[in-house]
Amino acid sequence: MEKFDVTVIGSGPGGYVAAIRCAQLGMKTALIEKYPSLGGTCLNVGCIPSKALLDSTEHFHKATHDFEEHGIELKGLKVNLPKMIERKRGVVKQTVAGIDYLMKKNKITVYTGHGSFVNKTTIEIAKADGSKEQIESTKAIIATGSKPASLPGIEIDKKRIITSTEALELQEIPKHLIIIGGGVIGLELGSVYARLGAKVSVVEFMDSIIATMDRGLGKELQRLLKKDLGFDFYMKHKVTGVTSKGKEVIVSADNDKGEKIELKGDYCLVAVGRKPYTENLGLDKAGVKVDARGRIETDEHLKTNVDNIYAIGDVIKGAMLAHKAEEEGVFVAETMVGQKPHINYNLIPGVVYTWPEVASVGFTEEQLKEQGKKYKVGSFPFKASGRARASMDTDGFVKVLADEVTDEILGVHMIGPRCADMIAEGVVAMEYRASAEDIARMSHAHPTFTENMKEACLDATAKRPIHL
Repeated sequence: MEKFDVTVIGSGPGGYVAAIRCAQLGMKTALIEKYPSLGGTCLNVGCIPSKALLDSTEHFHKATHDFEEHGIELKGLKVNLPKMIERKRGVVKQTVAGIDYLMKKNKITVYTGHGSFVNKTTIEIAKADGSKEQIESTKAIIATGSKPASLPGIEIDKKRIITSTEALELQEIPKHLIIIGGGVIGLELGSVYARLGAKVSVVEFMDSIIATMDRGLGKELQRLLKKDLGFDFYMKHKVTGVTSKGKEVIVSADNDKGEKIELKGDYCLVAVGRKPYTENLGLDKAGVKVDARGRIETDEHLKTNVDNIYAIGDVIKGAMLAHKAEEEGVFVAETMVGQKPHINYNLIPGVVYTWPEVASVGFTEEQLKEQGKKYKVGSFPFKASGRARASMDTDGFVKVLADEVTDEILGVHMIGPRCADMIAEGVVAMEYRASAEDIARMSHAHPTFTENMKEACLDATAKRPIHL
């Protein structure tokens, strides 16, 4: 039986990053992955393929709606969806190959098969050919991620009633895509197909889309998706049933007044979140505890109740984000060798890759009000930005929340062009506890989208934006 210092179960962003950092720190490391390709949900059926399709469809949308105004005239513009899907697969293949290279570079032993605990130091790998192998590991990191959740009574057939996995592989553009859930996954994939001509309807139980983010962002995104892509929204509606017959799906729902509606389409995407993948891991044999929601319980060092087993990413509490899992992977590896790493969970940004993009870090206005915290608000619209006018991306705004007394930045919330990249400035500022005035006095290149951050900080700290 081969022996390792640490074994990571799961090769998503959390798992493979944890394995690399463990190897860098001198530990003999093994990585176990159930599927033939490394990278987990994110690289194979999540973040990477969805962004590839979002970029492709945004090119098409701009060519259809904006190019003529730019002085670019096109004729016979059409979509080749199978080719678009094939390009997406190529992006995934390249990215996965990069992870394979990193495993070899860092001398990490990779096992392909389903990993489960025999006891707290012995892990069994069940392979596709039916054979089994056991390894011994002084420490272990559980990084098995999550899978799409559903609702009671809905049977996902993966043909007409689908999850995000199937939505990334459609070979035809839906005529009417009905999406259950107004969160990140549903809105991103809805954007993909709405840009290609599909009618998109979103059925959401809450009174706001992207409900965990600042309410102002959800309100603006809903307005823009309706205006630019023709989305229909059914807010405060509870889905009571989904049926499929032939090429038709029927979604039944009740609104908050008890009134019933029925939507008919050709595809229904169930996008009501994800649930941790913790079944069939032999956790009971190792003595690892899970909570009522199936999440693994950990302490402040991300150690489980078993002294040599850690857990990271979607299987533990907190936001289900690839970059959160990555930070936790590094954190655990460094903790194992006696270092003192830290993670500020309040400063892990959230991003929605629609267009315009949505990004947020720190406290929302709703959270600050709940805390009774006195704060001030600064905002600046993209329509006042020269760079945004040049690129015809004038929708949205940047909003900065700062402490009323100290001026320390407490939250940054933005919707607009390239906000997924711009939010990093907010993260850096808050990590170093910058004041709004600090950012307002820093030089920002002109013309850039990031000038909106400077102007929003000027507005927050002294109510004196320059360009508004």
